[in-house]
Amino acid sequence: MEDTDMAAPDTNTGIDIVYRADCPSRPILDQIADKWSMMVMAVLDRPRRFNEIKRRLEGVTQRVLTQTLRRLERNGMIERRVLPTSPVGVEYSLTDLGESLREPFGHLYAWTVAHADEIQECQQRYDQRIQAAQS
Repeated sequence: MEDTDMAAPDTNTGIDIVYRADCPSRPILDQIADKWSMMVMAVLDRPRRFNEIKRRLEGVTQRVLTQTLRRLERNGMIERRVLPTSPVGVEYSLTDLGESLREPFGHLYAWTVAHADEIQECQQRYDQRIQAAQS
């Protein structure tokens, strides 16, 4: 099986590899495709310091931002650079690997914005149906 053919059946089990619990894509998708990771990567159009990132992402807590940055650094999406300043500063920037996600994330973000009203209408109709069924 080729690495790029994730939906090909495993010859031993006949199960599509992409659906297997041990598929290596699962934890990676979980770690890089969450809301805050995507927003952090969007904000890193240039190197930025922690507080600058935090100010740009309304609603993110210091704890969540720290966890997100560490996870993205661990996965090779961003790099952390200690600046020789007084006091010592830290700057975050996208790696080449992280930069390669800007285009697909940009498409997903654009799709989300373009369909936000339609999705919210669907959510409202669903919630009304559920409420009516529970009454």
